[in-house]
Formats: sequence, C-alpha cells, structure tokens
Amino acid sequence: MTRSRSYWDGVRTGGGVPSDRPLSDLTVELTRMLGDADPEVREATGVATLLSWLRQGVYDDLLGALGDGMAAGLTLGPDVAPTALSELAAEGATAAVTEAAPVLRRAASARVLVACLERAESHALLPDATVLRWADQLLTWFVTDPDRRSLEAGAAAVAQIAASPHLGGAEELVLLDVVADRVLAAERICLADLDALVGAALAVLRRDQLGVEDLEPWVVRLGRAALADTGRERCAEGFLRALYTHAALARTAMAARADLVLLLVDVLREIRPTLSAPPA
Repeated sequence: MTRSRSYWDGVRTGGGVPSDRPLSDLTVELTRMLGDADPEVREATGVATLLSWLRQGVYDDLLGALGDGMAAGLTLGPDVAPTALSELAAEGATAAVTEAAPVLRRAASARVLVACLERAESHALLPDATVLRWADQLLTWFVTDPDRRSLEAGAAAVAQIAASPHLGGAEELVLLDVVADRVLAAERICLADLDALVGAALAVLRRDQLGVEDLEPWVVRLGRAALADTGRERCAEGFLRALYTHAALARTAMAARADLVLLLVDVLREIRPTLSAPPA
C-alpha cells in the first residue's frame, strides 16, 4: 500500500526507518518514487531517503539486492517497478506503475547505485566482483543514455569509480574515454554539467597513474572533434576550455598537471588561433 505524502514527510523529519512497515515494503515504495515527475517526490523523498538510509547502514545486510535493483533501474522503461526488495534485480518480477519520464528513473537509480558502490567499498561489504559489475553497469548506462539530464549523475558515477582501489592504468583510460564519449555525443552541455564532467576526469587524473603519453591521445581526440564541430554549442571545445581552467586553478596536487595544461594550451590554440594572436 502506498503511503501519503504526509507519511513520508514525517519519515524525512524523523530521519530514521519507520517501525510500522517492513523495510522491504518501504524500499519498494521509495524505488517507485525514483521515476516520479514531481521533484519533491523523486528527489526530496525517494533519492534523499534511500541515500540517508544507506549512510546510516540500514541496507548493509541487503546492499547486494538494493544495488542490483538500482542497476536494473538503469535500463527499466516507464512502466515497470520492483514488487519486493528480494526481487529488485529480477527483470521478470515487476508490476505496472506509471512514471512520467524514464530518464528520471534511470538518473535517480544511478545516483543511488553510486552510493551503494561507495558504501560497499568503504566498508568492505561485498565481493570485488559485485563492485566491479556495478561499475561496469554504471559506465554502460552513462555512455549510452542519450538524455543530457543523465550527465551529472553519470559524472558522479565516474568520479566514484575512480576512487576504487581496484583500478589500474588501463581502467583509468577507459574512464577518460567514457567521459570523452559522453562529451562528443552531447548536442549541448550546460556549465554545471561541464564542471561535473571535468570533475570526473580530474578524479581519474588525480590517481597519478597516467603520464603525458597516456593523456595526449585523449586530449588530441577531443581537440580534433572540436575542430570538426561546426555546431552552435561546440561541446568538445567547451569541455577542453573548462578542463584547462580547472587544471590550471586546481589546488590539489596532480602529477600530470603541468603536462596536461601544456597539452590543452596547444590544442586550444589550434582550435582558436586568435587566442594566441598578438593584439592589433
């Protein structure tokens, strides 16, 4: 049975888990909210409550099921939702529910899955295979989801995956390529999303496992795309400019920072020769 908004307002105010209903029922209802068109329901109640309970350790014993359910939510359409916590990851065990926008459900599911990933790694709650599978599912969703509203959640996913101790140099290059793929696929990117994508790239670079020989092909790829981009938005150029600004002004240490800045200067001058032209 779905509870009223006033019921969930009380839950939010109290901060804890209600004792009048099973956790599985509460979780199913919160999961349904992740696709609601009303941001008060979706964000302030659904996402916020799940994130709060994750931080409190409420789901520590059920983290695998919750994370698998959120991973399934990355691909679910607008007309399905899980019926029980134990069935969150079962694609065939779903009940009809009306959701206004599938992309809202996918992006919200990603945000919760990122929190599951962080909880699993910071408290060593799950096998490495599960953590790596969630990371792969998040990256697959991010690089294939066409809606620009997924950019912020996807960037947060990349940044969280970059914090994993399981990553090596090859995996870091994959993360950078995922960011580049998403930039190049976008028709337009707002400033906030540019900052989020740059932040994700810098989270990878701050691991200090990649050298200039790794970064140059990545920067050149984006630069070539910017040169070929005649569209009004020029997303690749915007990303490179934002990356240069963040890298040049960053206060945190990064071994490849100087090399990265020089690479970006060269590429940006090629894109915009007037940037280095002497004054008339």
